[in-house]
Amino acid sequence: MKHSKIQKTESFGRLLDILDELREKCPWDKKQTNESLRTNTIEETFELCEAIINNENSEIKKELGDVLLHIVFYAKIGEEKGAFDIKDVCDAICDKLIFRHPHVFGSVEAETAGQVEHNWEQIKLKEKGGNKTVLEGVPASLPSLPKAHRIQDKARNAGFDWNVKEDVWDKVQEEFMELKEEIHTLDQDRMEGEFGDLFFSLVNAARLYKINPDNALERTNQKFIHRFNYMEQKVKEQGKSLKDIRLEEMEEYWQEAKTTEK
Repeated sequence: MKHSKIQKTESFGRLLDILDELREKCPWDKKQTNESLRTNTIEETFELCEAIINNENSEIKKELGDVLLHIVFYAKIGEEKGAFDIKDVCDAICDKLIFRHPHVFGSVEAETAGQVEHNWEQIKLKEKGGNKTVLEGVPASLPSLPKAHRIQDKARNAGFDWNVKEDVWDKVQEEFMELKEEIHTLDQDRMEGEFGDLFFSLVNAARLYKINPDNALERTNQKFIHRFNYMEQKVKEQGKSLKDIRLEEMEEYWQEAKTTEK
């Protein structure tokens, strides 16, 4: 179903009107602040991510609405403070998109996505009030796995990368051997440090082979959950719990669970 620009604008205006009324008349909505909404925003974002991973269009639509509500809510609070409103928010992102796409809105030529990415970090460094260093744009609060990927991606855009991607496996092997050496010492701090180095090199390998490490790990999480739940259910059908059976029996159910996967 395709809607016209007028219909889309009307729906967005309807959302703004509804929130205005809620902010005025609903006791719960009236007392909300940026701080009180923050944790809910994080939760809604993760729920959207889950819907995207599951490729459930109806859920994606619903969760996008929840996230959009939070965006409008923050803008409404900003308006009440006299700081900004939703127009300012839209104008700011429009200006940023135009500035960062000179190959579309200007005279710069970029025929491939790679060429666009090559110029991206330099453009961001030139922005008024933008990043002063290449890595400054990586949020400090970003979870460690996607943060590692973003750090490496930004370093790549600045020209710091492997000349031959296959060479990354030598680095992975090097970090693995250093970890093995530290494991023998049983020094917890040094083991953790080397484990981090190994993770970082694996994320680098994923990036070079165009694998999203966070998506890859989540696929394995879901795979493990499916197999473990299958195994647990089979054991329950016998009137037992997992603690009642041997590891060899668990392995049999585990292998059986693998045959049920798509």
